[in-house]
Amino acid sequence: MSTELPLSPRILAINESATLKVDAKAKALKASGRPVISYGAGEPDFSTPANIVDAARRALDDPGNFRYTPAAGLPDLRRAVVAKTQRDSGLTVDPAQVVITNGGKQAVYEAFAALVGEGDEVILPAPYWTTYPEAIRLAGGTPVEVFAGADQGYRVTVDQLEAARTERTRLVLFVSPSNPTGAVYTREQTEAIARWAVEHDIWILADEIYQNLTYDGVTATSIASVIPEAADNTVLVNGVAKTYAMTGWRVGWLVGPQRVAKAVSNLQSHLTSNVSNVSQRAAVEALTGPQDAVAEMRAAFDRRRRLIVDELSKIDGFVVPVPEGAFYAYPDVTGVLGREWHGVTPTTTLELADLLLDQTDVAVVPGEAFGRSGYLRLSYALDDESLLEGVHRLQRFFSVD
Repeated sequence: MSTELPLSPRILAINESATLKVDAKAKALKASGRPVISYGAGEPDFSTPANIVDAARRALDDPGNFRYTPAAGLPDLRRAVVAKTQRDSGLTVDPAQVVITNGGKQAVYEAFAALVGEGDEVILPAPYWTTYPEAIRLAGGTPVEVFAGADQGYRVTVDQLEAARTERTRLVLFVSPSNPTGAVYTREQTEAIARWAVEHDIWILADEIYQNLTYDGVTATSIASVIPEAADNTVLVNGVAKTYAMTGWRVGWLVGPQRVAKAVSNLQSHLTSNVSNVSQRAAVEALTGPQDAVAEMRAAFDRRRRLIVDELSKIDGFVVPVPEGAFYAYPDVTGVLGREWHGVTPTTTLELADLLLDQTDVAVVPGEAFGRSGYLRLSYALDDESLLEGVHRLQRFFSVD
């Protein structure tokens, strides 16, 4: 008899998160003594604001937080999400339309699970966050990639979406600001995509996790609010991780039509039950308390954004669109591929990223993780000194004497 029983083919088909893999490798090398600078993980380097931490401490004094609570989330937090959705997304919703999840990633997974059936197609604008296609496949769906490069500002058009649409198209993903590119769709572009989806009875899943991190006066327009009909077709996912430096607290949420929220709540009741009550209490404070720390972190990200774009643009062969949101730069580096660098000729960004880590101790995420070779993602959610030193290492590596 075989010593190894089979595992689920669907689970075996899941790829490891490329961004977390790069970050783990960089941390392991750093622990071994290498002076590694990592631009890999999308995680703010700031501490969670003190008022939020204090709220969690107070929550520990309430024995009610040691018990099971509603799977869809604490009523106080659901109401806080309602207020935030009105304030930042321009959409009026009811608490019954909100489900609190274990981070934004669970909200994404559960949304696909609720909206996508076996064999359904999901239009996936690329470059995309590495988790989306895996979550689509876990729901039984098929990702259909639609690519927009640096020449389009990494924003897909309605014509591209229409060319990808088939009779099996069930859902389109909309992410603005974008991970990995930092691109933000204009209101006109957002409205055009909303009208197209409504016209063809297609669900919209809008990931708004970076909506409060925009720069130069740019606003991230919520696709759910641009036309009245869009709300019935749209599910929003969001969370406190990026805006409030709370990645480890694991609090996200989903907002959508009540029947969707009910279905997701039923799923979550079997999957994880409620999110940690202490974390939920902290999230209430994040959404309803002072926002001064948010403004300070956004100002720091803005400064770093301008710095990394300016410095990367000095490298011959790098094309660096200016990100308008999130905290990523996503240069097109096809100009350095196929050329010899210090005895090695990388032909893909996967090879290039390995070469940079090996020879410069700089960790970046290759474009293959986000759908297509030829690009690198660099998170600028790290301190100014490390950010500048890492880019200077890249400049020296690619310099031609």
